[in-house]
Amino acid sequence: MGGRDDATCQRLLDRIGLQGKQFITDDWPGYHRLIPAAQLTTGKHLTFPIEQDNSNIRHFLARFRRRTKVVSKTEDMVDLSLRLYHHLHDQPAAFAALSMTFLYIFG
Repeated sequence: MGGRDDATCQRLLDRIGLQGKQFITDDWPGYHRLIPAAQLTTGKHLTFPIEQDNSNIRHFLARFRRRTKVVSKTEDMVDLSLRLYHHLHDQPAAFAALSMTFLYIFG
């Protein structure tokens, strides 16, 4: 989506909006410049679980670690990959059903 700068952060905030939201972030100064203090909570101890989940996603989705022509990194493909990952990861029954389908077809 962009670099770690004020312009990129502002584009993200424009996209998701500030109204009615609470933000939990690390202590990067850009957040303090762009997000009202009443809506901003900072602390590494609060962002650790998010970083751990991001690490798990990077581990399971090669799309975020490979630099090949085979793996598309378009915004649409990244979005679809994340949706599929969360659907299967957060709903074990959906993963089990998909696994059974693959076993039936290829088993």
